[in-house]
Amino acid sequence: MIITIDHGNKQIKSAHKTFVSGLLESDTQPPFGEDILIYRGKYYTLSEQRIPYMRDKTVNNKFFILSLFAIAYEIEEAGCYSTDDIIAIQLLIGLPPAHYGTQYERFEKYFANGGDIIDFEFRNKPYSIYFDEVMSFPQAYAAAMPVYNRIRNFPKVIIIDIGGFTADYLQVKNGQADLSVCDSLENGVIVLYNRISSKVNADFDLLLEESDIDMVLRGENTDFDEDVIRIIEQQAQEFVNDLIGKLRERMIDLRASKAVFVGGGSILLKKYIEASDKIGYAIFVEEVSANVKGYELLYRAHKTRR
Repeated sequence: MIITIDHGNKQIKSAHKTFVSGLLESDTQPPFGEDILIYRGKYYTLSEQRIPYMRDKTVNNKFFILSLFAIAYEIEEAGCYSTDDIIAIQLLIGLPPAHYGTQYERFEKYFANGGDIIDFEFRNKPYSIYFDEVMSFPQAYAAAMPVYNRIRNFPKVIIIDIGGFTADYLQVKNGQADLSVCDSLENGVIVLYNRISSKVNADFDLLLEESDIDMVLRGENTDFDEDVIRIIEQQAQEFVNDLIGKLRERMIDLRASKAVFVGGGSILLKKYIEASDKIGYAIFVEEVSANVKGYELLYRAHKTRR
């Protein structure tokens, strides 16, 4: 069974499920909730409070446990659950392009578990799985796969993946990833949330949640004063301008090449990106789970070439 997971600092995304990268651990069974996972004698539930940013996601088992949630959701969605079966999984994952070369072997090994069977319980049902194969791919490049046919013949494309904590960029020339021009900037939407929260708290003594900010940025109706909405929108535009400025400092001019914006942050900030006069030609991949789809497309292409 193929399962693809995009391990974001803000959200975990699989083919059929997206949830916050937040986790609570307990030695005793939580008093309520049905989405309870038990692994090695510990009880785990998902939380809306995301875990702190981790450059290396293998330093503890948090992203492993979050992945077990995603795997259980996908098994149930596919109707493949059976108490008597040990399910073989081909796990497809990804890393920021700037970290890919140095971390992909460690990240794959983190999940592979030596091929041993992994037993856990979810929703009071026992699961037994093992990873038949684990393969990782560069994020951003994978997320652009849904529009690959549109960009494959362009001489130069810059893919920009605005995520939770980082904004990753990668250059693609004539359809091929150029890993010599890629990096991760600390310009993800979490940084924007913090800026907005601090500014609004200082000016209006008002505490905003990230979901409140999302509603304003998406243009949804809220009960906030016009002055609060104005500050949120101003901060969002300044955030986009700062990101473009940092790219220009690295000799990347988005007026001189095609730009492909991917990731949940790009979707959230589309209006502000389009308002910039520093971008010549922009394509938006308006799908939060674009990396997930891209991993599978790259995996199948890899298998076809073998």
